[in-house]
Amino acid sequence: MTEFQQIDVTQAQLLLEKGAALADIRDPDSFQNNHISGATHLDNHSLQQFIDAADLDAPLLVYCYHGFSSQPAAQFLIERGFDEVYSLVGGFEAWQQHFPERCQQG
Repeated sequence: MTEFQQIDVTQAQLLLEKGAALADIRDPDSFQNNHISGATHLDNHSLQQFIDAADLDAPLLVYCYHGFSSQPAAQFLIERGFDEVYSLVGGFEAWQQHFPERCQQG
C-alpha cells in the first residue's frame, strides 16, 4: 500500500478483531478522558518510539476526533515505512456512537 485507506467504523471493528494496531492522535487530555480500548496515544514525543517498536507489516488504524487530522497522519506513517495504514472515517466521535462499550477512560 503506498497510500492510506479510509474505512468506516464497521470495517475498523473487523480490522481490530484481526489484530490491527490502533493509534489515537488526539490531544493527551482527550485520550485520557476517553479512547478506543487498546489504543496507543501518539504525539510528537512518542511518535519515533512508536515507529521504532512497531511491526511495520501489521495493519495500523489511526484516528482523531472527526476523521480529518488522521488522514495526513496516516499518510505520514505510510511514508515512514508502515505497509498498511487506515484512517477512521468520522474518527472517535463515530466510533463512540457505534461502539461505546469499546471505549475506556484513563
